[in-house]
Amino acid sequence: MNKIKILDLFAGCGGLMDGFEQTGLYETVATVEWEKAPCENLKKRLYSKWKYENADSIVFRFDIQRVNELINGWVNDPQYGSSQGLNQIVQKKNGIDIIIGGPPCQAYSLAGRIRDKNSMKFDYRNYLFESYLKLVEFYHPKLFVFENVPGILTAKPGEKKITDLIREQIEKIDYAIISDLKNTLVDFSEYKVPQKRTRVIILGINRNYYGEENIQKILENFYFKYLPRYKSSKKITVRDSIGDLPKLYPLAIPEKYNGKKISHSLPCPSVDNHIGRYHSNRDIKVFQILAKDIEEKTYNFKSIESIKKLYTEVTGKTSNIHKYHVIDWDSQSNLIPAHLYKDGLRHIHPDSTQARTITMREAARLQTFSDDYVFFGTNSEIFKMIGNAVPPEFAKYCALAIYDLMKDWEDK
Repeated sequence: MNKIKILDLFAGCGGLMDGFEQTGLYETVATVEWEKAPCENLKKRLYSKWKYENADSIVFRFDIQRVNELINGWVNDPQYGSSQGLNQIVQKKNGIDIIIGGPPCQAYSLAGRIRDKNSMKFDYRNYLFESYLKLVEFYHPKLFVFENVPGILTAKPGEKKITDLIREQIEKIDYAIISDLKNTLVDFSEYKVPQKRTRVIILGINRNYYGEENIQKILENFYFKYLPRYKSSKKITVRDSIGDLPKLYPLAIPEKYNGKKISHSLPCPSVDNHIGRYHSNRDIKVFQILAKDIEEKTYNFKSIESIKKLYTEVTGKTSNIHKYHVIDWDSQSNLIPAHLYKDGLRHIHPDSTQARTITMREAARLQTFSDDYVFFGTNSEIFKMIGNAVPPEFAKYCALAIYDLMKDWEDK
């Protein structure tokens, strides 16, 4: 087969795209993302790593809800400038084979619903899938890949479950998804991602291309045959992932680095984005206590209540949730979230001598970004981008499974 042409929506910094590109089987025709920092990183990555000379013109920074303008172009927008639109790029490539991406997950996540007084029922992000499907309807690809959090399976912002609304709209535009969406839950740690991260991967297939009588069989083959063949026999641990990175130790006296105060030793110049967050002496002491408790197997802080008590003793404040968590060397990390841009207290490094939270590079590795992906932006922007991304390692295996499906079909 020729290279398969993809359109990446809600692209972020390109985790999904990167995995598809790694296979050498796909061509990125265009990407769409509304935030500035991820778009700049996408352009750099497409140009430097994947050798797209036209990277500037195929990364569209725009609000996907404005579908008609996104397709046909816009002029003198105060935020997004001007563009001839997506269609002028797609037409040059004679269409799109696959659309990939996943709308922001905060409206569907269980954590988001717990924090919001209205359980996210009035959050506009509940319905961003509609814009995604409008582009599917317009470009009519052979397949689409829709990634999201497990909470989407139970989200119900109105009278109907979100998945019922999604299925109805998918069927209206002559696509199909698997009958039982529970089968779309995928444990990424089974695909060499050193992280406890389960996600919903909805594969949609074009009824007109694959034929009505084959639909459910093809979908079942994807989830039970093609994708599982790429499962790893061994799970990757935190130690496997970040254990070889240069150590960053607490400084006796804070210093300045690039105009910012740092509390830990200077980063190694050979590893990009590997710089410790600034921590107070109080926090450094807490990190030492918690990591050493695990190293020495005393386990005084194994229970949530004991950690909450320590937090109160240290800060004088109370919290209904436990703020601290040390990641485990010999297991997978807890979920790497976008929340990392606020603080890293749920991702304390397991080495007590380093007494710090994880760096951007460590977060990136736990998300399976290769070290040659150099992130640009503020620390907050970078942590947020990394946490929001689909791990490229899983994306690669997903892309291979889709290729297998398409090739087997076309070889019939």
